[in-house]
Amino acid sequence: MKRTLILTLVLLVVAMTGTTFAATARQQLTAESTIERVMQKGVLRVGMDTFQPWAMKDKNGRLIGFEIDVATRLAKDLGVKVEFVPTAWSGIIPALLTGKFDVIIGGMGITPERSLKVNFTLPYDYSGMSLVAHRHKAAGFTQLADFNKPEVQIAVKLGTTAAAAAKKYLPKATLRMFDNETQLYQELRNGQVHAVVESAPRPAFEAADYKETLFLPFTETFTREPIAFALPKGDPDTLACFNSWITLVQLEGWLQERHDYWFGAKDWASQVQ
Repeated sequence: MKRTLILTLVLLVVAMTGTTFAATARQQLTAESTIERVMQKGVLRVGMDTFQPWAMKDKNGRLIGFEIDVATRLAKDLGVKVEFVPTAWSGIIPALLTGKFDVIIGGMGITPERSLKVNFTLPYDYSGMSLVAHRHKAAGFTQLADFNKPEVQIAVKLGTTAAAAAKKYLPKATLRMFDNETQLYQELRNGQVHAVVESAPRPAFEAADYKETLFLPFTETFTREPIAFALPKGDPDTLACFNSWITLVQLEGWLQERHDYWFGAKDWASQVQ
């Protein structure tokens, strides 16, 4: 009887310890959950940078664009406010990991290198690299191989998948890195570089707006990449929440409708010009 009682007490202690440990673990996960903090504070902080037409400022200084629509709808569906935190693209992942904002929603392509640092949601859009060239400096260029020469200068934005794509597909070309889009296209229009590599459809829009100076050597994109939200690792609750939301708005057709509006034409151009 005594041995049985002792064994029962030991098993009870083990069970209670296990239950306490599990409860503590659940509390810790909840405490560290980004979505839990967002709901408590009532604000979703979104890291982003300006890429036309992903995110840009209108004539009144208000942020508009595809990513702005996506983040605003997400916050609305969560029942919280959205706060945009403009951040230089080259430092946007470190800023996320130091808590400057809760999530990156900024046209970020999924790459193996980035996946080592952050977790990605399901893709909510797809993009591809395009190229726009200077009519005189790149006269006669009709294919990607024409730009793969040491004397050809290609402008790309620092820290982007465009820079990675240019290095991969144009390894012999001379790459010039810039911090923002304005610098890229200013250099191109001034004839200081032969071409700009960037996510579609911006190169096509530039060629259409500056027909006398710029042109598209080819209309198709030369890469295809999935675009996703990025969030810190170790947060399964937030990842599951965002994935569920993406699935919902994709099936609803809302994501495609917003994509078509911002990428299919430039009906929004009057808002920024």
